[in-house]
Amino acid sequence: MFKQQISDVSTEQWQEILRILLVPLVWILPLQKSILNFFLHSSSVWAAIGKYLFLFFPVLLLLGAVWCTQLSIYTLPFRSRRVNFVSTLLLAWWDAARAVWLFWVGLFRLVIVVLGWIFSVLRLAVKFVVVALKNILAAPFAMTGRMTKSFFRPGVPWIAFLILVFWCMLESGIFTFVLMPTISEVLMDIVGTEQVSPFTMPLLYVFLLILIMGSFAALQALAEAIRTKKVKLIVQMVIIELIVMGFEVMFLYRELVDAITPWVVQQTGMRVGIFFTLSVASFGWIAIRGMTWFLFAQYGTPPLLALISRRPVEQAAGGAREAAPEAAELSRWWQTPLQDFKNEIDWLHRKFNELLEFLTLPILQVLAAILNFCMILLTARPVFNLPFKALKDVMDTREILFKRHLAPEKGDESDAEML
Repeated sequence: MFKQQISDVSTEQWQEILRILLVPLVWILPLQKSILNFFLHSSSVWAAIGKYLFLFFPVLLLLGAVWCTQLSIYTLPFRSRRVNFVSTLLLAWWDAARAVWLFWVGLFRLVIVVLGWIFSVLRLAVKFVVVALKNILAAPFAMTGRMTKSFFRPGVPWIAFLILVFWCMLESGIFTFVLMPTISEVLMDIVGTEQVSPFTMPLLYVFLLILIMGSFAALQALAEAIRTKKVKLIVQMVIIELIVMGFEVMFLYRELVDAITPWVVQQTGMRVGIFFTLSVASFGWIAIRGMTWFLFAQYGTPPLLALISRRPVEQAAGGAREAAPEAAELSRWWQTPLQDFKNEIDWLHRKFNELLEFLTLPILQVLAAILNFCMILLTARPVFNLPFKALKDVMDTREILFKRHLAPEKGDESDAEML
């Protein structure tokens, strides 16, 4: 019985001693429970968002600091340089308070920066819309001004070139319509069929277009020979031009005159022979070629030959000096938009890095303060120097460990691996 009483008394004493030893930690558990209830029960969604956004990390820092501080009490009897340890712990609490303040200030700065960027983007969008509308409204006037300026400035005669091409196409269409019955009869007699292929008219049109463009090219060669005053070349080109004229008069213009001969006979009552037909066709060829040549063909033929021979159009038209600045300007039109795109990409990267720093730095301040408390409990010194000024201060943790002499050297690591 006496031994049982002794054992009961000793058990009560041990429980009392254990209760006394746990006094620094017992009150933390109810505090954690009340904090958990505070975060789990909210009156509205906005209240819950506000709690988690503004109070979650500070409360997490508070709990971590309290646990590390209370656990450090048990290590005081076994530590050397207790005064330095307590001083470090108090400075850690100061850093924790400053980290909480910087956390709230960082959130406020993040909100202000985001609102400023949104306002800048909206202002830029409005500016772009206004400039776009202005350019759209001013585009007809600017286009008219450029067309007028380019028209009155020496250079490539595009108007004469386009008129020449249009005239060749129109003349080819007329002769195709006139020659189609004759060509159809000839082809049906040769092939021995009653119908011609549907590709006959397009092929005939292309063939006549090439012949008519060739006649203007022959006139251009004759004009160049006369301009250079080379007698031998002039004689050759005159002979060639007479052959071209005879071919076109015999096979093209004669058919056109034959088509309108019944109307001439009906109106005049005169007898028409082959000499009259060929004479009218020859005079018609000379008149048409002369009028078109002096009106636009002499200016449009050189650019046409330059395009066919793949030579510089400005050189063929005699406008190389006037067109050179414009050509240089057109060759560099893509450099400005490309440089603007590169500048926008660089600006986007810089702003993203700034936004990442504004978003993560306040949270890292709090987490670093918690880690400092844990390192003070284990090694009696913090690992981070708070507050962080930039995100690069916390990127290389390995370097931080070497600076704090918390990581083993290379020789120590190899020895540990060998063991």
